[in-house]
Amino acid sequence: MKRCPKNWKDYELIDCGEGLRLDRFGSVVLIRPEPKAIWQRSLSNSEWEQKAHARFEQKSSNSGAWSRFKRSPDQWSINYSINNKKFVFDLKLTRFKHVGIFPEQAINWELIHRNIAKGQRFLNLFAYTGASSIVARANQANVYHVDSIKQVLSWGKRNMELNGIADIRWVLEDALKFAQREAKRNHKYDFIIMDPPSFGHGPKGGKWSLADKINELLHTCNELLSENGVLVWNNYSLGLSELTIETLLKSHFPKSKISADELYLEDQFGKKLSMGVIGKVSN
Repeated sequence: MKRCPKNWKDYELIDCGEGLRLDRFGSVVLIRPEPKAIWQRSLSNSEWEQKAHARFEQKSSNSGAWSRFKRSPDQWSINYSINNKKFVFDLKLTRFKHVGIFPEQAINWELIHRNIAKGQRFLNLFAYTGASSIVARANQANVYHVDSIKQVLSWGKRNMELNGIADIRWVLEDALKFAQREAKRNHKYDFIIMDPPSFGHGPKGGKWSLADKINELLHTCNELLSENGVLVWNNYSLGLSELTIETLLKSHFPKSKISADELYLEDQFGKKLSMGVIGKVSN
């Protein structure tokens, strides 16, 4: 199944193609690299530059800088609503081309809102700036937010404060090590969501490779998942197919219900941009 968020008012993919994407986040329009957009753009280069406030220029394999076309804020916020509940997310221009939110993940926020309840335990691994954590905490779940980058945790705390909630448990730790420690303690979680990168570093500089660690990570998550729990695995970085995700999950959760959906964003001209696959486990 293919899934595309439909309820965004503060976000839209305007156009994409030729290795680029033109996005609007609130009132700010940005040009960023997008390697999956291999088709031709619908608008001309001059039309893109007329619409855009800034363009990200890649300087190295993992960082770059922004070139401005017109005045725009370095930091701003956008909203997303679920059943008339408004969530607010803090955005800013980073040297990694990201702005603090992945719009396709709204599909998962809706899923979390439907499947987590007061008092249940929610674990967000590789948690980034915390949108999923905030949605879960708004439902009064006990939320554990794990990321290895201190600045990202600080960003998540700002989002928590913007939304008028409190008591998310912020964990600065290698996600796999934290999960393994929790499994040894026989702790269980009712909902686990994770978005592991292909490569990364722990808080103490240890290197991370998803290809090397994915089976170990899924095995540990199986130990952590409660009897009626839900696991959601976002996979963009490795580019695995729905079939591969399903097969991998079935090997670790043979008694669970398994599904895999491709996420995509659709621009104003009907072009569909794949944003990876989410695998779901339901006990």
